Amino acid sequence: MSSFVRTDEITEAFERMVDQPRVPKASERLFIGLDIGTAYMVLAVLDAQMQPIAGAYRFAQVVRDGIVVDYLGAIGIVKELKAQVEKALDRTLELTAIAIPPGTSYNDTRFIGNVAESAGLQVINVVNEPEAANSLLGLDHGVVVDIGGGTTGIAVIENGEVVYTADEPTGGTQCTLVVAGNHRISFEDAEELKKDPLFQDDMGRLLKPVSQKIAGIIQRHIAGYKVEEIVLVGGASCLKGIEDVITEQLGIHTVKPARPLFITSIGIAMNCKEPQTDAYGRA
Repeated sequence: MSSFVRTDEITEAFERMVDQPRVPKASERLFIGLDIGTAYMVLAVLDAQMQPIAGAYRFAQVVRDGIVVDYLGAIGIVKELKAQVEKALDRTLELTAIAIPPGTSYNDTRFIGNVAESAGLQVINVVNEPEAANSLLGLDHGVVVDIGGGTTGIAVIENGEVVYTADEPTGGTQCTLVVAGNHRISFEDAEELKKDPLFQDDMGRLLKPVSQKIAGIIQRHIAGYKVEEIVLVGGASCLKGIEDVITEQLGIHTVKPARPLFITSIGIAMNCKEPQTDAYGRA
């Protein structure tokens, strides 16, 4: 089964570098990833050895089901994150990679790219989210499930290659709505309560039906593949016990790294390089 020692070391370093960035040499090549998610927007910066040196993130609700619904708001947040990191590094950020949910159309992809470019970043590569996550995880065989704020992305990995991807609109936002309804509180208060360490046992029990729904989504999409391991990433996979629910329902060993929130963001940065096609996947 997979070991996440390297993954955990890198995600721990990223969290540390958000508050204590390392200023690179002026000539040092930087790898930048912009993760425009449903719940969080993350800007990750790596050095040439693929080690985190800086980053910034912000809770935001400018994306729904992989589509930007608040274009100006998204641009404003990316500009703020970019300015924050540039100040910390004393350097202008120029090239970036971005990610999209599997199955996103060219027009939706271009719209996400426009956000980055309107904020002063040049997009040089676009990857799908679970495939980006596996750039850091390094699975040879198995399934990567990226449970974000609005969607759950699935990638089946065989011999180190992605052979199937899918995406469905279920994730952390649904969890927050359940918490808000159950406790009769606002969405914003429910989002904070959901993340409160003191209530994680209660959240696991309350949100078990959502975990079971996600398990059903996974089961439907991996039918026909021989799967021995499922790896969860993304903010909503932080839900306590979700891996146990999926293991029990599917009978497939399901695990998650210690810090699943930023895995996809770091993986996007690792893909900040020229692709074989153009940045938007066209030959």
